[in-house]
Amino acid sequence: MPIYEALSDKLTVVLDVGSAYTKFGFSGEYAPRCIIRSEVRCKKTNTIRRIIDYENEKDLYDLLVDFVHVLYFKYALFSPKDKPIVVVESLLCPTLFRETLAKVLFEHYEISMLLMLPSHLVGLSTLGAETALVLDVGYFEAVAIPVCHGLPVIHAWQALPLGSQIIHNNLRALLNSDNTGINNLPESVIEDIKVRCCFVTKQKRAAQLSVAKPEITFAPEVKYPIGGSEIITVSGKVREKVYEILYDEDNDHLCLSTMLLDAITKVDIHLRNKLAENILLIGGTVMVPGFKARLKEELHKQLKHDRYKKLKISSFKFHTPPCKENYTAWLGGAIYGATELLSMKALTREKYFKENRLPDWPNMRDNFRTNN
Repeated sequence: MPIYEALSDKLTVVLDVGSAYTKFGFSGEYAPRCIIRSEVRCKKTNTIRRIIDYENEKDLYDLLVDFVHVLYFKYALFSPKDKPIVVVESLLCPTLFRETLAKVLFEHYEISMLLMLPSHLVGLSTLGAETALVLDVGYFEAVAIPVCHGLPVIHAWQALPLGSQIIHNNLRALLNSDNTGINNLPESVIEDIKVRCCFVTKQKRAAQLSVAKPEITFAPEVKYPIGGSEIITVSGKVREKVYEILYDEDNDHLCLSTMLLDAITKVDIHLRNKLAENILLIGGTVMVPGFKARLKEELHKQLKHDRYKKLKISSFKFHTPPCKENYTAWLGGAIYGATELLSMKALTREKYFKENRLPDWPNMRDNFRTNN
């Protein structure tokens, strides 16, 4: 037997399928083997489609079959048959998606066992902590879930449509006001401009951005080349203003900072200060320069409002995970996949075909009734 084939028999695949990017690797490793876009090239139309843009269950099944094939035979380089797999997913993942993914893995690729883990919980395993407030800022939305003594407090979850998508739309609108003829820029270019040029500014400077005659000097503008022939001017004001949409309160007075405080409000009093001093940020968006410092400023600002004075929180502290925030949840899944939990809690192929379904997550409605 070849050496690599013998080693592959002991490997457990760890998969974290995000709306924008997918992390893929093996248990026990400190980083994923690849981080690729969650998209596939359709053979019939020869076009690239995002997995999140599926039309129905059959369409999603076909997309996942092609996507998993690329993961295994381009990056893993071995057959998935009779191999275990750990899937890291959000507690708020649509049932259709998780059931279709399980169907693809068990029926099409004939994996031996499947273990699905909640991303907010497994992210804490990288810190060795049991209690923390976990904020995941993804592509579509930001989701905050308190984890207390190793259990996600489902009834306290908070979510707002404050993810990369709304930042990209805001950046596109701001660029259009300074440049002409750039309405058709692809999503990948907008994302690259965001990553290379933009940052989260301080609270005092942000207050000056909306003033007619600001008393600050804006950051230097950046010339961004497109296609080798055109150049877009990214002004200093745009660079600082693009992330302000995360902190501007909507009509219900909700924003990123209020979402965290609302989640803390819904847990027991004796745990509130501990959660405030154990905040874990995950997701690629939180990696932007200045994100943590600005969020801390906003949290202290919100504490001055009457509705949050009852919390009596004196400080906020953020954890620094031992890896990049965009794959912290994946790393937690890799840690769990290397333990005995896989053999104890995983769903085997025989049990899947016998019951013909996945085990349900704890019912949110019953959980809410129990904790209140």
